[in-house]
Amino acid sequence: MLSEVFYWLFNMSISASVAGIIILITGRIKKLPRRLVHMFWAIPFLRMWIPIGITSKYSLMELISRFTTKTVVVYDGVLNFAMTNHVMAANNYSPITYKVSILDKLFRTASIIWIIVAAAIIIATLVLYFITKTELQDASHLRDNIYVSDRISTPATYGIFSQKIIIPKGYERQDLYYILAHESVHIHRKDNLWRIVAVISASVHWFNPFIWLFLKKFLEETELACDERVLAECDKDEKKSYALALVGCAESKNVFASAFGGAKIRVRIDNILSYKKLSAIAIISLTVFAIAIAYVLLTNAS
Repeated sequence: MLSEVFYWLFNMSISASVAGIIILITGRIKKLPRRLVHMFWAIPFLRMWIPIGITSKYSLMELISRFTTKTVVVYDGVLNFAMTNHVMAANNYSPITYKVSILDKLFRTASIIWIIVAAAIIIATLVLYFITKTELQDASHLRDNIYVSDRISTPATYGIFSQKIIIPKGYERQDLYYILAHESVHIHRKDNLWRIVAVISASVHWFNPFIWLFLKKFLEETELACDERVLAECDKDEKKSYALALVGCAESKNVFASAFGGAKIRVRIDNILSYKKLSAIAIISLTVFAIAIAYVLLTNAS
């Protein structure tokens, strides 16, 4: 049973890699809003967890299936559902019977290694999370959900369900308007929850080096998308003030917190200063583009 789970997980990891590479390339289009690119990262993460998809002749997997990859039909009806089988190492799939016995032994051994390492990474992640949470329990209350701590170097939002904005000691005497605007967007978007989901997803697919690259890019795009949401309410002078506020913050390395100084500062400042609000036509065009990308990358070969 475990080897069968790993077999399909391995196939899902390959599908996620293909989708993620397309998103990486798409994300390099500078004119695309970062909020849209950030949303696109949901596609490879969905591919990591959902083995079954609707079949379509317009799917990217349809193109790949002409050279490699087999489709295993799960349900044949008005809408056809199938699983993508990149490995093609089995003759039958319910239960899986491999083409040669050595493949059976290989996947049994690999599945045991996979579950041990995945469990170890998830446990280590949870331990680090609770250590971080414990270290910040002595933060002093400033006002509302804002706290002050001498244990951090950059403002950040901590917690998943009961979220707190924690600022470094000394910041309480500064103008916190843009910092709080940024962190409030993180809270509204529940970014810390999605961070944890992304980290767990990467932990489950730890054997795939592309997944760790995707996690890094997703976390960077989270900050860029948050900046963009704040900038949507700013005028030209406020954009410059926001950029100056960002310069004064160190880059955060904490994966559990949505930090004002997260991601690459220079990239964020460039995006801030070049940001332009979208027209109605641009919004409609981008919506159509997003639907097309999601359809092509989430469907399976027919």
